[in-house]
Amino acid sequence: MEAVTDPAAHVVAGSVLHAGRLITRIENGHAEARAALRELAPHCGKAQLIGVTGPPGAGKSTLVAALIRELRGQGRTVGVIAVDPSSPFSGGALLGDRDRMLEASSGDRGVFIRSIASRGASGGLAAAVNDAVDVLDAMGKDIVIVETVGVGQGEFDIAKIAHTVVLVLVPGYGDSLQAMKAGITEIADVVVVNKGDTPGAEQTAKELAAQGFERTGPPGTKPWQVPVLRASALRDEGVAELVAAVDEHYEFTGSTQWRAAGERARRHAQFVAFVGDRLREELLAPAGAALDDELLADPYGAAERYVQALLSAHRRMATRPRIGTEPGLEKS
Repeated sequence: MEAVTDPAAHVVAGSVLHAGRLITRIENGHAEARAALRELAPHCGKAQLIGVTGPPGAGKSTLVAALIRELRGQGRTVGVIAVDPSSPFSGGALLGDRDRMLEASSGDRGVFIRSIASRGASGGLAAAVNDAVDVLDAMGKDIVIVETVGVGQGEFDIAKIAHTVVLVLVPGYGDSLQAMKAGITEIADVVVVNKGDTPGAEQTAKELAAQGFERTGPPGTKPWQVPVLRASALRDEGVAELVAAVDEHYEFTGSTQWRAAGERARRHAQFVAFVGDRLREELLAPAGAALDDELLADPYGAAERYVQALLSAHRRMATRPRIGTEPGLEKS
């Protein structure tokens, strides 16, 4: 693949081509992608981030397509990161860019849609998603939507990225109960019963609302009463109300320290991921090659000894006197 000259500048200028290339490099762990992300950092923090999660078959992608139509009708630009199951052979996204979403945005330069392979990440949420969101944010999208693979414990990761998490359920008890058992309702800021024109949708919505879901934020902030809505993505019914509820939650958290705390959690997750990548590149890979024989005999012991050696080196560096503080080097 040809080298990209100053990809960050092209992304900020709104280049779809360069944004797509940069996200590919992020997925593949290229060092120049991290350099570009550092350049993009001053241009981030303006987009409203929405997470859409729910059980398979709940109609998440169809609902996201309906959200795109509604948001574009309001004049807002939209970026979508769709996390797809990965091929166990190639590691690539099995579904590719979602036809259902592309249909809603064909020829519309105000919409950018990209699929990212989960590659076995916990809950299907790709490690690259956080950085890809920053690309779309810096690109100037007003709204960035992240659609996850499905409900599971790993889907809690979406709460570290999105300002508002929309949990999509369908009529009937099965998926709703499964979501409650998995604890996913604890991260939902808005619950929507999709396929709301089908039998049982109204009853399901009433029973969910009776649960009185509530989100609590940092100490001293008011709790958020989670609304339960009905929508039919295929008929574009209830979609405007869903957007209004998401906007209301966004404004609610922005008036307190809630959103700032969420942003700190998101940046901390990026910090940990970045440090992990750099340490693997600089320390783990070379060490693994050098310890081949020891790894075969005792991989766990080799790992523990290696970590202890690193910690010992770190402690020595931390206690070493700084230049200018050793005897005879005091500043005059």
